Amino acid sequence: MATATASSKSKAKKSTAPKAPKIYTFEWKGLNREGKKTSGELRAANVAEIRAQLKNQGITPKTVKKKSAPLFGGDKKINAMDIAMITRQIATMLSAGVPLVTTIEILGRGHEKPRMRELLGGILADVQSGIPLSDSLRPHRVYFDDLYVDLVAAGEHSGSLDAVFDRIATYREKAEALKSKIKKAMFYPAAVVVVAVAVTTLLLLFVVPQFEDIFASFGAELPAFTQMIIGISRFLQSSWYIFLVAIVAGIWSFVRAHRNSQLFRDKVDEYVLKIPIVGEILHKAAMARFARTLATTFAAGVPLIDGLESAAGASGNAVYRKALLKIRQEVMAGMQMNVAMRTVNLFPDMLIQMVMIGEESGSLDNMLNKVANIYEMQVDDAVDGLSSLIEPIMMVVIGTLVGGLIVGMYLPIFQMGNVVG
Repeated sequence: MATATASSKSKAKKSTAPKAPKIYTFEWKGLNREGKKTSGELRAANVAEIRAQLKNQGITPKTVKKKSAPLFGGDKKINAMDIAMITRQIATMLSAGVPLVTTIEILGRGHEKPRMRELLGGILADVQSGIPLSDSLRPHRVYFDDLYVDLVAAGEHSGSLDAVFDRIATYREKAEALKSKIKKAMFYPAAVVVVAVAVTTLLLLFVVPQFEDIFASFGAELPAFTQMIIGISRFLQSSWYIFLVAIVAGIWSFVRAHRNSQLFRDKVDEYVLKIPIVGEILHKAAMARFARTLATTFAAGVPLIDGLESAAGASGNAVYRKALLKIRQEVMAGMQMNVAMRTVNLFPDMLIQMVMIGEESGSLDNMLNKVANIYEMQVDDAVDGLSSLIEPIMMVVIGTLVGGLIVGMYLPIFQMGNVVG
């Protein structure tokens, strides 16, 4: 098991590690030893390095220029799934016996995204200069968070880097799959509501006024339902900009408050857990993330205290983060984790019982992995059930809004037809 000082040592080296130069891809043309024209691509920090590399290979360079990115889609951002995939590839190659430097070099040279090639090129330069891999990753916090780097540091310290990368890859893949399910649960109803509101607004702004002109020629009193719709349409036509400004200002204020206020973010996290159906999914997702993170850190040799801190940050919700930090304090004071979990009144008995069994049998990481699998399956089932439930509900909502407007507009025509009949 790695000692608790692995993380602190890597952090101490952070300030002393030299910053890696930025690596670019260059296109070159030149003559080989036989005087024949040749060309290719190389990666380096500047043109001088490229020329030096070519001369060492017996090539006389004629032109060397930085490779420009394609006009469309050539400079795509690195996303979380890219990091998960590259982690899995590193784990596979290390397990196959490929040296670390060769692994990074191969993956960096062959990746389709220029930004990823540049990122791996900088990490490779650090590792080749003798800097530990964990310290090479630490400056790139946008892509490799503290949990990722600390697990790599633990793997370096214990000499089991391939096993650690395998655990990190599994953790990242599970986390991204869970995140995708949560987004699916949130996105579908939100998109349908936005479409329903947009269609209703367009009907009120552009269609209802056409019917109003027709009704004005009737010279008869309109039904109350039709008058109500026409009144709403008139109000919206005269004050649409007020609603638009209010919506934009509301969204801007929410985003700004959420970004700048920790208290506001905590309150939002607290309230979203109380939303019917969706809140239950978020509860299970937070418990799955907690269990998966703690299992990964504990199996990698990270002490339980540090693992609980990482799990608190990875839970994705302020309510669970505060609860896990409180559990961490109790564990530091000598209390068993399953007992500490009961004190926060947040975790179900099933989870606590499995943690207790894991602590007593010395297989806490295995039990936590099983817990994570259970809750991830429950989230998957809940999202599928929610999607099946929302589809007919949204159809009824849209049908009621649009159908109500249509009925309200045609009601005077129907009544006039009855009078004529």
